[in-house]
Amino acid sequence: MATAATILHADLDAFYASVEQLLDPSLRGKPIAVGGGVVLAASYEAKAFGVHGGMPGRRAHELCPQLIFVDGHFKDYQRLGDAAIEVIGDFTPLVERISIDEAFADVAGCTRLFGTPAEIATAIRRRVRTELGLPISVGVARTKHLAKVASQVAKPDGLMVVDPDTELEFLHQLDVELMWGVGPVTKARLAEIGVLTIGQLARTSERALERLLGPAAGDKLAALAWNRDPRQLKPHRRAQSAGAQSAIGRKPAVERIIRPTLLHLADRVATRLRAKSRPGRTVTVRVRFADLHSVTRSVTLDAPISATLILARLAEQLVRAILADHPNERTISLLAISVSHLEEHWDLELELPLGLEDEVRRPGSRQGMARWAADCAIDKIRDRFGWDAIGYGSAALGLSRSVPDEFRTLAEKEL
Repeated sequence: MATAATILHADLDAFYASVEQLLDPSLRGKPIAVGGGVVLAASYEAKAFGVHGGMPGRRAHELCPQLIFVDGHFKDYQRLGDAAIEVIGDFTPLVERISIDEAFADVAGCTRLFGTPAEIATAIRRRVRTELGLPISVGVARTKHLAKVASQVAKPDGLMVVDPDTELEFLHQLDVELMWGVGPVTKARLAEIGVLTIGQLARTSERALERLLGPAAGDKLAALAWNRDPRQLKPHRRAQSAGAQSAIGRKPAVERIIRPTLLHLADRVATRLRAKSRPGRTVTVRVRFADLHSVTRSVTLDAPISATLILARLAEQLVRAILADHPNERTISLLAISVSHLEEHWDLELELPLGLEDEVRRPGSRQGMARWAADCAIDKIRDRFGWDAIGYGSAALGLSRSVPDEFRTLAEKEL
């Protein structure tokens, strides 16, 4: 772990909304939201009214009647996100990109060339603003976690450098929700025991945190509250999973909602797995209920899969199991699928028809091979004519039109 503050976390501010305001100057200074039925992203002017990503469009209009909804320019998001990361790469090769609009960088080895970490961060911000016309906030600290926290404190369009000698003083005064890994549910649970700041979290016994959040999450947050974060940057890390999620608003937990949504998500994930020839053995689903409480369930297979329909059916079985365990939950707000334990090098092998119970989901079975052939044909058509040229039944009929595929593709961590 670094002994000096040389780790940068750079985060483009309200990225999607900022790009829209860049492309259409008449939108600058106005509350805007990307999306329609669901808010995909909001400008700072809209956030001031309480509008945020994932919020139903109707609710956003209630909070901010003058809100302007715009369609997303997804190719521009990709282009400008890549360009911003390239600016950071001009200063150091040690860049770990964690999403389309944010990245870590370690500048310990380039201070003789470009100056102090603070001067490098200032130069990055100046170039992104001058060359791309976008605001970017940067946090500089000794650890990855603290650098990310610092960049959030620096927003909007700011710079925060945390001196190693005063890092706990800086960290402990902040709201607990700024910690990496503290979402709305965890924040609410911590509030129940009177923990509102990171300092209060640091002074809470680890045993109490384990009882409240579970051993893994409790230990992790306890360490981060004292800035114990030994993680190093991984500039060229290879993805170990592929996932997709759909925020669907508040919908009844019924088959006509669940099945097409899961098929759509499976289509997105399986297409990426096939494109990289990296099928996976573990399928995980996540269901978020109306109160924002989430439940996950997973299954690990003998043979790796990347066929859309096989993945969709497995995901559906897992979701049904979750709902059976929570009979009182009748409304869902999000569904997610991920595939992990990916194979590095793998060739499809034909299996004999032995009448096994799980034969329908085995990729090398007769049905599995047929589904693989259909998927490959669909992939070729989409490569030539675009994603919308062909699709699977109800998933192609706009069930998830409130969250465009292009946005989901950018927002997710891709293979």
